[in-house]
Amino acid sequence: MKNRKTLREKIQNGHFVVTAELGPPRGANGDSIRRKAEYFRHIDGVNITDNQTAIVRLSSIAAASILMEEGIEPVIQVSCRDRNRIAIQSDLLGAASLGIENVLCLTGDHPRFGDHPEARGVFDLDSVQLISMVRKLNEGYFLSGDPLKGTTCFLVGGAANPFAEPLNYRVKRLAKKIRAGAEFIQTQPIFHPERFERWWEDVVRQGLQHDTAILGGVMPVKSVRALVFMQEQVPGMCIDKRYIQRMESAADPQKEGVTIAVEIIDMLRHMEGIAGVHLMPLLWEKITPRLLEQSGLLPV
Repeated sequence: MKNRKTLREKIQNGHFVVTAELGPPRGANGDSIRRKAEYFRHIDGVNITDNQTAIVRLSSIAAASILMEEGIEPVIQVSCRDRNRIAIQSDLLGAASLGIENVLCLTGDHPRFGDHPEARGVFDLDSVQLISMVRKLNEGYFLSGDPLKGTTCFLVGGAANPFAEPLNYRVKRLAKKIRAGAEFIQTQPIFHPERFERWWEDVVRQGLQHDTAILGGVMPVKSVRALVFMQEQVPGMCIDKRYIQRMESAADPQKEGVTIAVEIIDMLRHMEGIAGVHLMPLLWEKITPRLLEQSGLLPV
């Protein structure tokens, strides 16, 4: 991995980057991470989720360490739900000591959505404050103002939702994250291209695409049921009804789900200022090489 360009270098060089998401197992066996690593050989950075949807899984930092052993560059997700600022800073120092260089800062899903609904959410910080805190660590200081013994060198990222109401607040929220120190942004999955394009027009109007690397989210789905579930149950999701109709009438829904994802990738590649794509093959990581091949994103 040391001989390859890092995610930071690729972003700085204007390379159209491809990141992807990997869900750790609900157990202590790291072999599943090693097996899934094979699907991400041509990905620039692999996100390890942090107890996504408030369901207990192998820790993001441990999974990232295993990925590094496999020659894959990880991006650890860090959420504010489960830890206060002391624990988060401690975990980040631990990640830095292992050579982990990329952090995606998230507020996190409420515990009531997960497998321990009685758990108390911490939310000592929100995602904007977390981004600012990681930047402060990079500058050599704890959030308290005390100096570190040696600085961290994290590439700091955040998330954006172009579809959640109120829509006129979405770009303002993005601008706050950029001011806080976000060097890259990964969006929620795009299933409504027209609404995404309207959001993007506002981003460009404010010139925010010059201040951070924005990666459009792409999620391949296997069934119409997945789209309907997201439309009805996931806050802030917006699904164009034509995709539901296409998946409903498809003879091979999985093939159609890949076709839709490839179309969205192609749209993003032709939008000026988009820095790359973020693939979210939820529990379908093995489809990643096929997505890259059909999108023309495999290295030549």
